[in-house]
Amino acid sequence: MSIASPTLWLVTIGLVLALVGLDFLLTRRPHEVSLREATGWSVFYLALPLIFAGWLWSQHGAGTGTEFLTGYLVEKSLSVDNLFVFMLLLRAFTVPSALQQRVLLFGIVGALVLRGVFIALGAAALASFSAAFLVFGAILLITAVKVFRDARHGEAEVDPGQLRSVRLLRRFVPVTDSFHGPRLTVAGDLGGPGGRRALTPLAVVVVAIFAADVVFAVDSVPAVYGITSDPFLVFATNAFALLGLRALYFLLAGMLERLVHLGYGLAAILGFIGVKLVLHWAHGIWPGLPEIPTILSLIVIVGVLSVVTVTSLVATRGREAARTATPA
Repeated sequence: MSIASPTLWLVTIGLVLALVGLDFLLTRRPHEVSLREATGWSVFYLALPLIFAGWLWSQHGAGTGTEFLTGYLVEKSLSVDNLFVFMLLLRAFTVPSALQQRVLLFGIVGALVLRGVFIALGAAALASFSAAFLVFGAILLITAVKVFRDARHGEAEVDPGQLRSVRLLRRFVPVTDSFHGPRLTVAGDLGGPGGRRALTPLAVVVVAIFAADVVFAVDSVPAVYGITSDPFLVFATNAFALLGLRALYFLLAGMLERLVHLGYGLAAILGFIGVKLVLHWAHGIWPGLPEIPTILSLIVIVGVLSVVTVTSLVATRGREAARTATPA
């Protein structure tokens, strides 16, 4: 049963839409994001979920507040992994630095819409049959194995021409050779043959990121349903985790490549939540089997993220020192 009344749903969705609108307003004029700007917005978007968690704690009890914080940490850690893919796509399409935040914003909006759809489908599945917990658990365990294998082999470079979404798009619509500021399409002399309206490379990279968003939604929504079965909390954790991604990308841009062990940590977290979901399903059939409490999930997730962050920074310390060393 959800803690949210229709009014709370409307207020929360309205807040999310207002923040998205604010982001579009801020990025209407392309500019490079300074460290100060990225830090300020990152602090703002970190404060919002903490304030919201405090409100949940006071109004609905410690259990609900803990569920939200745990789900938020899961979604935020998965979002940081998503940033690696965004970074590879921005690099592969050689998106100018002044336009990168606009592309990221489109990606965030696409992720919000897709996750909203998957959250609704997940809620319907869980309400219809209890075996959905087993299915979600299996999805996460399979995903954990895939993430672990990807972490072992490292991130592969992206060839834009080989992406299915890009190849399909170019079969039907002409694409210009160069960017035209924040515009997604151009016509007339700037467009395709005969003055046809053509897409810019900015539109193509946005489509590629939307395609990646589908994969991210399949992974992230079952993960947070492993923490809470309340659709409102699932939506809130996803929304708060995604809204700050644009600023977080530029704040962590120099650090992302140093988080070399993050994939192992995410594999461990996804595997842990997958086991938690399977045990939850099994507990409904065999009550003697234990369930994993939310507070233990929070401790495990914080512990895993802390360990992989420290080991990553230690493992890449020599590389970073060599990069910043000045020539003799």
